[in-house]
Amino acid sequence: MVPRDLKYKQIGDHRPMTTNAVQIELDPRELMGKKVGRLRRAGIVPVHLYGPGMEPRSLQCQATTLIRTLAAAGGATPIHITIQGESGTHLAFAREIQWHPIRDDLMHVDLLAADITRPVTAQVPVILTGESAGARSVNGTVMQQLRTVDVQALPLEMPSQIEVDLAVMDSADSVIRAADLPIPGSASLLTDAEELVVRIELPRVAEEVATSEDGGEDVSESAAEESSEE
Repeated sequence: MVPRDLKYKQIGDHRPMTTNAVQIELDPRELMGKKVGRLRRAGIVPVHLYGPGMEPRSLQCQATTLIRTLAAAGGATPIHITIQGESGTHLAFAREIQWHPIRDDLMHVDLLAADITRPVTAQVPVILTGESAGARSVNGTVMQQLRTVDVQALPLEMPSQIEVDLAVMDSADSVIRAADLPIPGSASLLTDAEELVVRIELPRVAEEVATSEDGGEDVSESAAEESSEE
């Protein structure tokens, strides 16, 4: 078990999003309610921008542009938003994204505006790099149990992803827990520190051999008892 107060081991890397700002320009939206169907048929997606200290805004954007922006930002990178015909920018995170259940068309997007002076919470993806000598030594498979972790940080300090170097898994029983992830000093890990992130799965044959060896003594004793009874 990993103690909760264990200092984070530097087993990977984190990438601040400030070096790769994602930007998009949105247009004010006039069509509301059921009329937004016209927009969708024209390849335009309704966008709702809301957040503390601001009036909610009804906006819109070309679907192709919006999808490209969402793919670049994910859920952990803030998007720098400008609105056509207005000055100033908004910093926001993608929150609710609705897709058509059959056609997979983008239907609606909610963007949460953030105050750069207040911490926010985001699900940051965990990316595996390198190879595990422990897995290779037993012909095992590296299994990623947790693909994202909850992190709290200021919007401009939020890592876009957390990279984990599998080289630290040098034995077959090696594991990586949330507490082992290289969370930057400007951020806080909210996911349970004991949460299992990566483990090594042994081949089925190896597991059967191990089970057989563990139960061998019991099998022999059982056979001896049956023989004595006869």
